[in-house]
Amino acid sequence: MQTTAEVGYNSKIEGEVIVTRVDAALGWFRKNSIWPMPMGLACCAIELMAAGASRFDISRFGSEVMRFSPRQSDVMIVAGTVTYKMAAAVKRIYDQMPEPKWVIAMGACASTGGMYRSYAVLQGVDRILPVDVYVAGCPPRPEALLDALIKLQAKVARQPVLSVPHAA
Repeated sequence: MQTTAEVGYNSKIEGEVIVTRVDAALGWFRKNSIWPMPMGLACCAIELMAAGASRFDISRFGSEVMRFSPRQSDVMIVAGTVTYKMAAAVKRIYDQMPEPKWVIAMGACASTGGMYRSYAVLQGVDRILPVDVYVAGCPPRPEALLDALIKLQAKVARQPVLSVPHAA
């Protein structure tokens, strides 16, 4: 006769089972593992880099995996001045990102063109991309970017993960 230890039953593991819905688990995974595609175009990029350093530690929010490949990214962080010459490249990289994807406009220049009222500067990245969260400041502090990331996580948590087909 075999004992429970020989069969492989472990009361500690068996007693700590979590029951949830698949869409709730997938939503939690997606919310807590947003991988940024950094588009550091000007001085805001320094603050973006600081957010990834040990003092501010963006990895607490599951975003430490900065991907420089658009095909492995969830959120594009546009940090800095977007010129018309660079706008086509920013749009092309955004189009290469898989769905679902989000955009954070970091700083006054990415949000509104900043102090540059020039023929060469795009007056807000929202003219070419759908922006989900705006970060104010010139340049914004790393804490402001982390706050924007928390707001984006809340938005991601509200979005449905699995689409249910409508009954005809």
